[in-house]
Amino acid sequence: MIHVRNTLIPVSTLLLALLAAPLRAEEVVRVFVSLDEEHSRQVLDDFEKESGIRVEATYDTEADKTVGLVRKLIQQKSNPVTDVYWNNEIATTIKLKLQGVLQPYRSPSAAEIPSEFKDPEGYWTGFAARARVLIVNTELVKPDEMPRSMWDLCDPRWKGKVAMARPETGTTAAHASALYTLDEAKADQYFEKLIANDVIWLTGNGHVMRNVSSGLYAFGWTDTDDFRVAQLKGWPVTCVYPDAGEGEEGVLYIPNTLVLIKGAPHPEAGKKLIDWLLRPEIEARLAASATAQIPVRPNVKVPDHVRRPDQVGAIMKVDWERVGRDWDRWVDHTRSRIDAAGAENAESTLTWIIVAVGAVVLIAVVVLKRATSEPT
Repeated sequence: MIHVRNTLIPVSTLLLALLAAPLRAEEVVRVFVSLDEEHSRQVLDDFEKESGIRVEATYDTEADKTVGLVRKLIQQKSNPVTDVYWNNEIATTIKLKLQGVLQPYRSPSAAEIPSEFKDPEGYWTGFAARARVLIVNTELVKPDEMPRSMWDLCDPRWKGKVAMARPETGTTAAHASALYTLDEAKADQYFEKLIANDVIWLTGNGHVMRNVSSGLYAFGWTDTDDFRVAQLKGWPVTCVYPDAGEGEEGVLYIPNTLVLIKGAPHPEAGKKLIDWLLRPEIEARLAASATAQIPVRPNVKVPDHVRRPDQVGAIMKVDWERVGRDWDRWVDHTRSRIDAAGAENAESTLTWIIVAVGAVVLIAVVVLKRATSEPT
């Protein structure tokens, strides 16, 4: 009996200890993602597998895009439910910083990222960029006519034959705002010349890519990821990194940005995710993917079709803090200039033409049907 009693005491004590111990909560991180889900989901899935941290991701939609997620983060400011924001650009990240939505975090994984792609105060870190480029239809533009500068869109020989997205959202708005922060008078001159040269204003960079690729326009502004889509489809286009010479405006690179949300419910898990995403291996992976995001580190190997900032020549030096702060002002300014000149959205005009033609055809069919059905 003594032997049994001596054995049961420690077992019962152990059982009581196990029952009294709180169950360990599963580690989780909540992230908003603006990079297209088809390119970011597998990356986050791999983080989940490697870290054991469950990822709850909210991706943007075509209806909301980046603006929708930014709006939600601002609305959640007093009671945040998100830990990390993976933005596919930078200007709206600055807006979040200025709104007090972010908290500083200097990731050890960002040590080799150049200073121009990091916030001096540690609120954001850039990686995996897109460049603003000219997509050129090689069947419409001869090699000796190839554009080399943003000012070539203003050349009278291309009047009405070049395209650009309206600078109201996304990278086009960031591009326009960057030009205005560099030199307001020069930026005004640029948009005046674009308007005078009957540039075709479209609703997005993807539309510019498709219209140039189809031969509707000779060339236009787009992003490197959109150009890569056309390249993979084998369409007759090439890509120009404009104004890369000494003394020129420089090529604009717009990085993805990672931020930690102020008051994040899972800050340590959020930091682990940021550290993991900022590794050079992830930049290399995104560069090799269909989206062709461009590493900002000079030591990351890239495919031949991807050109890092250190490989193109002059790079546009941008005060992103000013771009984010004055974003709304410059967007309103350029919109008013375009609208005052009577420049129409080409896609809206084309839509109305198609609707009108369709209506005429429909009426003709109805009239013909009635005529043939009436007894003679």
